[in-house]
Amino acid sequence: MAEHPYLSPDAQLPYCRGCGHALVVRHLSRALERLQLPPRSLVLTTDIGCVGLADSLFPYLHTVHTTHGRSTAFATGMALAESVLESEGLKPVVLIGDGGAMIGLLHLVHAAQLNVDITVLVHNNFLFGMTGGQHSALTPLNWVTATTPEGNWTPALDLLALLRAAHASFLARQFATDKDLDTVIADAIAFPGFSLVEVLELCTAYGTRWNRPTGTSLQDIVTRQGYRLGQMEAERERPPFRELYRRELESAPRRSPEATMPRLATRAQLAEELHLVVAGTAGERVQSAAALFCRAALAAGLYTTQKNDNPVTQGTGFSLAEICLSSQTIEYTGMESPDVVLVVSQDGWKELQSNGTLARCRAATLLLLDSELAVSPPAGRVLRLPLRQEATPKGAALAALAAWLSSACILPSEAWDAVLASLAPDRRAQAAETLRIGHQLGERGGAPAR
Repeated sequence: MAEHPYLSPDAQLPYCRGCGHALVVRHLSRALERLQLPPRSLVLTTDIGCVGLADSLFPYLHTVHTTHGRSTAFATGMALAESVLESEGLKPVVLIGDGGAMIGLLHLVHAAQLNVDITVLVHNNFLFGMTGGQHSALTPLNWVTATTPEGNWTPALDLLALLRAAHASFLARQFATDKDLDTVIADAIAFPGFSLVEVLELCTAYGTRWNRPTGTSLQDIVTRQGYRLGQMEAERERPPFRELYRRELESAPRRSPEATMPRLATRAQLAEELHLVVAGTAGERVQSAAALFCRAALAAGLYTTQKNDNPVTQGTGFSLAEICLSSQTIEYTGMESPDVVLVVSQDGWKELQSNGTLARCRAATLLLLDSELAVSPPAGRVLRLPLRQEATPKGAALAALAAWLSSACILPSEAWDAVLASLAPDRRAQAAETLRIGHQLGERGGAPAR
């Protein structure tokens, strides 16, 4: 009797008769029994497809059922988080098919490069079994599938060879019928880094029906493809990511959050949530200006959120930042109507028209516009300042924020001092000059308080 239960004792394996998935499930359970890991120290991360049916078979483990091809990415994220939060945290074990492995191929490569402590079991039956038997990138030459009815013409990808190039630390290839598969899986799980076992099997719903296999079919496929079987020595001495992280963390100089962004004695207070929109042209530091403003608000003790938007092209078109400020926790980052709209270019104005922001302005909304904009706002109080002319196009957004704050009196001046102190010297001088220009423009233009 196993000390810890892993596979449900009354599990009814939901696979087609003769499917290798059932063998993998049983070998995985035996591997866990061999290791005697606490069940709650494991998280079974399953992909879309027949492999995902394993979730309910292991009721004593944590389980995560992911989107197609992304199980390795989910597991990598969990392993990275655990390496930060705990010295010995959850161990992710990934179950994925050959189709999902190809959909999420870069996730496998990335996990191997990082050498995160996850174990991946690739169920390679050479096709997409759940969706109708379509071929995958691992389908062997001449193999008949729903999408290669005359036999596959393209060579199969050697997954292990690819991952060796990605510096994978533990790789193995086994048949689902191998009696020692549980030993290999146990070794992979016990390995302190990235490990992957490719399990070769046949899909009895499609693969055996269309390809008339014999008892040596799997061995013939291996021979034709030139695959190696068994465990493969790779970079076993390479430290796992968690060791690298902790080593770097311990060697780095320790700094408290206050050293980077000190909390101020003067705390800002808002009677109600405040919503700002900053709009301009992509590449003109609109979002970075908004980020500096949010950091100043945080230093002053406010809660803040920032949502950015820009075209896929990044360097052309509009750039937009929506900011929420509050003295309380912000539960919802949307805004029905902005309180302040700062527009420093025609690109920004066009986007605010397009997305409906201008139509949602109220009579009390302050619109601070660059004086070059020849536009007529539908509602709101309007103030025009020569932001681009005085502060340059790349400083206009930050200057607009400073101009508004010169009369809004929301943040103490020490908040900006704290932000500037955290910047590199060259950027600090430039930002300080832009803030000075914006403050002077605000005072000269008489920017009304909210």
